[in-house]
Amino acid sequence: MSGKGYQTLLDCRRRGFLLRAHGFTVDQIAVVLSLDHEVSPLRLYRYAAGLTAAQVVAAFNDLDPSGTASLRESRLYDYELWPDGGRRPSAQTLQRLARIYGTTPDRLLADETRTDRGEHERAGLPA
Repeated sequence: MSGKGYQTLLDCRRRGFLLRAHGFTVDQIAVVLSLDHEVSPLRLYRYAAGLTAAQVVAAFNDLDPSGTASLRESRLYDYELWPDGGRRPSAQTLQRLARIYGTTPDRLLADETRTDRGEHERAGLPA
């Protein structure tokens, strides 16, 4: 993680800790952080949860009941660039990440992508 990215994460962790002490939920913390950080919802929720990419990858891979998950940090960063770039995460991936972050999968979607149907709708996610 770059120095600037890590510093951003540390700042978000500090703010998240203080906000949780006041009873804020992860969704509310994400809204507060979005005022200062223009990033995708996937990255914003990672910041709101105060997790490094390595921590998310470890938790993600641990959630796979078959033990075959192989998310890497580079792929997580790729997902976090979507929808402006990067790769679109599958519905299953969004469900696991939402579980890790303590939110719902639809919160991890950018507003402009909620009108996109297909795999997300079939998986029970909002279109």
